Amino acid sequence: MDENSDRDIGKLIKQVNALLWGVGGILAVVVVMVLLIFVGDDMAREDADAGELNRALIDSAAPVNHPPLDESTDLWTAADLSQAPASAQAQLEYGKELIVNTSKYLGPKGSIAHLTNGMNCQNCHLNAGTQPYGNNYGSVASTYPKYRGRSGAIEDVYKRVADCFERSLNGTAPKVGSKEMEAIVAYINYVGSNVKQGEKAKGSGIYEVALMDRAADPTKGKSLYIAKCVSCHQADGSGMMNGDKIAYQYPPLWGDHSYNHGAGLYRLSRFAGYIKANMPLGASYKAPQLSDEEAWDIAAYVNSMPRPSKDLSKDWPKIEEKNFDHPFGPFADGFGEEQHKYGPFKPIKAAQKKANNEKK
Repeated sequence: MDENSDRDIGKLIKQVNALLWGVGGILAVVVVMVLLIFVGDDMAREDADAGELNRALIDSAAPVNHPPLDESTDLWTAADLSQAPASAQAQLEYGKELIVNTSKYLGPKGSIAHLTNGMNCQNCHLNAGTQPYGNNYGSVASTYPKYRGRSGAIEDVYKRVADCFERSLNGTAPKVGSKEMEAIVAYINYVGSNVKQGEKAKGSGIYEVALMDRAADPTKGKSLYIAKCVSCHQADGSGMMNGDKIAYQYPPLWGDHSYNHGAGLYRLSRFAGYIKANMPLGASYKAPQLSDEEAWDIAAYVNSMPRPSKDLSKDWPKIEEKNFDHPFGPFADGFGEEQHKYGPFKPIKAAQKKANNEKK
């Protein structure tokens, strides 16, 4: 072969290589375009789904005012501390201070003792126990001493306060006779001193939410919690402490520093009624922001989460006296722990009512 032939062959090889590179480039572009089309569609769908979810969360988080729970004009108001005898003023003010800032004095970093989990009494008993339907003290002085099925005994106010320390504050109560216990009891008795003995103040305690025909749903409650509660109580339920890290501005709803499973708010009806009349922040019995079902479902979610335990073996010596939503067996009504915790509660209450009528 001569030089001309060699040059022709070389040119041909270069042309073939160029052609192959060109075809390869075109194929690469086509593949990329196809991928972009499919990936783009997927991303668009994902964006649309995310947008719908975000819109749903925004819609569910937006405040919705429901009808007032009570339009009475004669709800209980606390007795005015300024009108108390001068000799009692200092003790009453100290009692109120302990209710409002319990952890400052008796919490893990307390200046007097280390008795509690870091929550304040006021975290559950709103406005120092004086707010209508805010788990207030309106009917304590007028109804105690009284028989309580949980202990199976007549209890006085000291016992009631001790239960709060041991259950809601998951700690140890101040001793009867101590300056702190005496001040707390004096304050509770005084604010309710304007209610006649044996009577129950209007708007006292916790609002009673109507029972549902279905069980409360922790899964639905989780979505509602994320939308309505996370900003204060955090996604992990740990709450938000004050700047001094001594007490909680917004209390933990589960976890090591929350109430234990012997607390009153561990009963679903109590928690649902409490948040129905007071939560989320800005709500009140005059302008509730949760429907009944939302309150039940949020309560179910919160109380499905881990929290400290307590020895309850001495509670409810007469099991037939257990509340319909006390979640720990044994029971006298034939229903199991799951239904006693989440409901539906109507069949349980009907069975308990029938049993009580048969005793008469």
